This record gives sequence, structure tokens and C-alpha cells, in this order.
Amino acid sequence: MHFLRPYVKKYAKPFSVAVLFLTFEAICDLMQPTIMSMVIDEGIANRDLSYVFQMGGLMLLITALGAVAASVRNVAASVVSQNFGTELRSDLYRKIQTLSAHNLDKFDQASLITRLTNDVTQVQVFVNGMMRIFVKAPLICIGGLIMATRLNPQLAVVLAVVVPVVAVMIVINMKIGYPYFQKVQKALDRVNGVMREYLSGMRVVKAFNRFDYEVAKFSGANEEFQTRSIAAARVIAVFSPMIMLTVNIGIVAVLWIGGVRVDQGNMQVGHIIAFTNYMTQILFSLMLISMVFNMFVRARASAGRVGEVFAEENVMTWQEEQPAPVADMQGRIDFEGVSFAYDGEPVLKNITLSCLPGETIGLIGSTGSGKSSLVGLLLRFYDADTGTIKVDGVNIQELNPKSLREKISIVPQKTTLFTGTILENIQWGNENATLEEVERAARMAEAEEFIAKTPEGYHTRLGQGGVNLSGGQKQRLSIARALVRNPEILILDDSTSAVDVATEGKIKTALKTYATGLTCILIAQRITSVMDADKIVVLDQGEIIGLGTHEELMNTCDIYQQIYQSQIGKEVQ
Repeated sequence: MHFLRPYVKKYAKPFSVAVLFLTFEAICDLMQPTIMSMVIDEGIANRDLSYVFQMGGLMLLITALGAVAASVRNVAASVVSQNFGTELRSDLYRKIQTLSAHNLDKFDQASLITRLTNDVTQVQVFVNGMMRIFVKAPLICIGGLIMATRLNPQLAVVLAVVVPVVAVMIVINMKIGYPYFQKVQKALDRVNGVMREYLSGMRVVKAFNRFDYEVAKFSGANEEFQTRSIAAARVIAVFSPMIMLTVNIGIVAVLWIGGVRVDQGNMQVGHIIAFTNYMTQILFSLMLISMVFNMFVRARASAGRVGEVFAEENVMTWQEEQPAPVADMQGRIDFEGVSFAYDGEPVLKNITLSCLPGETIGLIGSTGSGKSSLVGLLLRFYDADTGTIKVDGVNIQELNPKSLREKISIVPQKTTLFTGTILENIQWGNENATLEEVERAARMAEAEEFIAKTPEGYHTRLGQGGVNLSGGQKQRLSIARALVRNPEILILDDSTSAVDVATEGKIKTALKTYATGLTCILIAQRITSVMDADKIVVLDQGEIIGLGTHEELMNTCDIYQQIYQSQIGKEVQ
């Protein structure tokens, strides 16, 4: 729970103010039974009406003061808990943003969503409760014990038996309940994961009529969540009545012992009533303490899950003082003996390759040959296991990933658009881009024509993921977003696969004009997309098996020839 220390320091003062007013409220509550005892034993017993009114007025005053303290405490508790929850959630989100892909691979995406939402909420609710009932309950319990013992030491023997028994029950409840609530949160992860998977693949589900399968899968996860929740609730359900029974037995014992002593003339009736009220307060506070521990168990499980993310250390390192790029090497990329494996077999093996400034490099190869992995290393999504990658003559492991990625624009293989207008989606590549720059990028990406046909042009709103656009339209917007950035290096990762050949040709022509002095990496499945590149790299099973121009590879590389024959359908001359 070390991640909570900064928040403890920051919110210690307002938290203390809330607890101070809470303590005053508890003292007001604890004074009432003693005053009532005095009213009965002195005012009523002596038929002194003025004393009764005097003490009654005091009780009303104390009640009013307690109500004011409760109101201030409620306001302070709400402000502190809401600010704490908002800041914790924001810090967790920022922490996730700073982690590398290697770190994030350790967490399921649905689990991260649950940790950001439900788990943070559980911790926030517990913090709120600490300034409300969670601190008040122990104060009432301890204060009730002290007041009851001072009032009548003989009856306090009952408390000496009841309180330790209840304390043992609470400790047992906490130890047994904690593993159950951990399982509940993991089951909730699975529910979120199934739902997220369905929403992201809704069109595929509809196309294949797999509703029944998806419903069954969700029902399975949902029923598991239900089973785990019921099991946890049963643990709570068993202990709460046991605690209530124990304390009620204590109240019966007080009434019986007190009745005998009153009959013997050794005790006043007011003491019994006051003692019974203290026992009731103690009962209520013990029940609250039991609930506190149940909520603590849930909050502890959630805090542990949040803490796992905060404890994750970014595996990527860089120099604090950023090295300057080598002169006359702007946009140059060098792979020197690079090998990489996600987990197990290497996906890239001893890659040595140079991309000169202004050069257009084509990457082609079968699915799984390592094309996307290679550019993923260039962007430092992952770090190479062996070898060195240099950009502008500088080892990228010495560069802050943020400054490295400012030099690079990528059109990813999987097109991702965001909820908002077309203009906002293109400006996502450069938030300071003017409308003129956005229109220029859209023209180069051959997106201007279809944008003009949308209801509100550049101000047309897109649904989540750009659901109201075709695949080709989404790809062209993604290209425009990359171009408006004005990068040194442009990566097009199979970014025209959903675009017709004629439109692809227009985009390539525009890129040639735009890409003067720009290093461009084209990853493609279609050989026509890379044929006119300055240099073509043929990858197979993570190794470079061909390097050269189209004409050179047609004469020297069998795999390239096979790709050409299968796609173009002509014999090699």
C-alpha cells in the first residue's frame, strides 16, 4: 500500500478536521445516556421538575451541537473522498500511459479498466467511510466502554466478556473474507473482458450469427461473478447475526444482573437504563465495526490490485540529458544486429538494415514474418533483446520515448479513430494544425472528396472507432492524421489494404511530392505497394532474405519472385 503515502500526506489536514468533528459528534452521543440517568435518578426520583427541564434542555443543546458537527464532518468527508478518488484515478491512468507495451502485457485490458473504475471506487468509498462511520464506530465503542465502566463497574464485567468474543469474530471474518473478495474482483474482470470483446467485435458476431455463443459466454462469466459474490456475501451473512446475538445476550445479562441488584437496593434504575443504552450503542458500533472490516476487506483487495499497477516499473530507460542528433543524419534509421522475442521463439533475428534520409523503404513478407514487430521496436513499444537501433545516429535506448516518437508518424495496421469530429481526428496528429494544414493532409490522403460529401464536412462527428465510415475511408483519415504531423520518419503499416488500387496510386503520388527528404517505411502485403520503393526488404520468419530494388530482387530472391507470381500472375521473364 506504499502508493497511498503521498495521498495520506496531502489529505492529512482535511481528514483530521473531519475526524475532529466526528470525535466531537461521538462525545455528544456518549453524553446522552449519562444525562438521562441523572434525569431519572435525581429529577424523576425526587420529583424535581425544574431539574428535569434543565437536564432536558442540556440534552437538546448537546444534540444540536452534535448535528452541527455531523454536518461539517459530512461536507469535509465528501470533499476529501471525491478529491482523493479523482486524483487516484487520474494518477493511475497516467501511470498506465507511462508503461511500456512489455509492462502492459502483464495485465489484461479488461482488468486495467476494472482497476481504474471499480477498484478505485472501492478504495474511495472506504476513505469516505473512515471519515463517517468507520472512525465513529470505534470511538463510540471505546467511549461507551469507558462511560459504562465509570457508571457501574459491577455491570462492566458483562462487557469484559462480550467485547473480546466479538473482537475475535471480527478478526476471523476479516481473514476468511479477504480471499473471497479477491476472487470477486477477478470474476468482475472476466465479465468486463467478455463484454469488451463483444462490443469491439459486434459486427463479426452479427455477420456470423454467433449471438447464442456470445450470450452463453457472457452468462458463464456473469454466473461465475454471481457465484463468487454470493460466496463472499455468505461469509458476511454468517458473522453479522452472530455478533448481534452475542451483544444481545450481553444486554439480557445486564438487565438480569441489574434487576437483581435494584431489588436488593444496591443499584439505581437510571444506571440500568443508561447502561442498557451504552450497551445498545456498543452493539451498534460493533455492528458498524464488523461492516467496516467487511468493507476494509474489499478495499484492501482493490487497493492491492491498484498497487500492482503503481508498483510496475517501466522496463524502458533513457538518459536524463538527451543526446543531440548527429548532423546531416535527420531521418536516418539503422538496425544493427537486432533480435527480438515477445515470449519464447524470436520473431526477429539478427536484423541489420539502414534507411537513409529521404529514402522510401518497402517491407514485404508473409504474415508473421516480423514486419510490424520491426517498426514496433523503432517506436520503442518494446526494446530489442540484442542489437542496437539508431535514429539520427543516436541509440534510441538513450532517447526519451516521447522525444523519439515526436520524430515519427505511423499509420497502424489496425486503423483507430476516436469519438469526435473528422477535424479533431486529423488534428489528433498535430493539435496545433490549422484548418488549411488539415485540408492539405486530407488532399494528399485522398480523403478530401468523401469528407466533402459528409453532412457537415470536417465538422461531421464520428462514432466510436469511426463506425460510420468504411474501412477505406478510415484508413485515409488515418493517413491524413499521420501527414499533418510533419514527421521526419513516416511509417505506413499496410495502411492502404482497404483502398482500391487507383486511390492507392494517387496517395503514393502525393506522398512522393510530400515526402521529399522524409524517410518513409512502407509495410505491405500487396507487392504493387512497394515495387517502386527505393529499397525493398523481404522478411521471412524474422530474417532478411532479400534486399534491393524490385528489379534486383526479381533476379536474386526466390521468395520475392513467388510473391510476385502469386499476386501479379505472370511468369518471371
